[in-house]
Amino acid sequence: MSDQNTRGAVRAAVTVLERPAWKVSGWLGVALAAVCIAAGVLIGGGWLLAAPIVVGVLTASSLVIVQPGRTQVVRFFGNYVGTIRDPGLWCTVPLVERRALSIRVRNFETNRLKVNDADGNPIEIAAIVVWQVADTAKAAYAVDDFVDFVAVQAEAALRHVARSRPYDNPSESGGSLRDSTDAVAGELAQEMVERVSVAGVEIIEVRISHLAYAPEIAQAMLRRQQASAVVAARSQIVEGAVGMVDMALARLDERGIVELDEERKAAMVSNLMVVLCGDQPPSPIVNTGTLYT
Repeated sequence: MSDQNTRGAVRAAVTVLERPAWKVSGWLGVALAAVCIAAGVLIGGGWLLAAPIVVGVLTASSLVIVQPGRTQVVRFFGNYVGTIRDPGLWCTVPLVERRALSIRVRNFETNRLKVNDADGNPIEIAAIVVWQVADTAKAAYAVDDFVDFVAVQAEAALRHVARSRPYDNPSESGGSLRDSTDAVAGELAQEMVERVSVAGVEIIEVRISHLAYAPEIAQAMLRRQQASAVVAARSQIVEGAVGMVDMALARLDERGIVELDEERKAAMVSNLMVVLCGDQPPSPIVNTGTLYT
């Protein structure tokens, strides 16, 4: 990394961390404001009226309402004061700027991205991301728009993970996107945690919601999968047929039912393999002659 990039990364770093803001019960502020109003009524007029007016205005500016599942990020003349997380009516530092920020659990589904897998085949992939704001200070000040930031980083992480594995792996020598969805989701969640930690966001869960070959190669890949399935099925059928033929010959020799020379054994093996491995049921033929006619 160049010195220029290094200096840019240092300048971009945001060290602010969430901390609780000073607060007291808002009803105390309401009571103080009521006292100021009463004092103003009693004073009636004159320069002494300025004192309860100033105190009342400052008290009113310090009142803040926090809804359940939301917070208030408090800033005083450009400086971060703290965050109020407890719901209710509170009285905090007067003359502050407040920003409501939700800490509820959110979720979204990424766009269906077209990427090339590890084998270079174009695929379509999408994921569902469940997340929540964990550090309100970072979410408010470390990035410009933390919601958009999470969405963009989710797609970037999804592209990177999709490129690291093949869509399908017939050799079963390693994990593929189709056969290892849980492992892929775990890798995706870990990469997203690293990418969005700067925004104070916690990733709760990531799941693959869509995975398929791109339309332009879907038919070709389907034929390849069908061919692989046929080969695998045939291999299992042949293996079972060989075992059955071997067992039949062994039983005939063991019980002495019939004595077959090598030529007849080969013919019997050929007939049994045709019967056991054929796609269509065989048509029986009754031999009314001798074994050698």
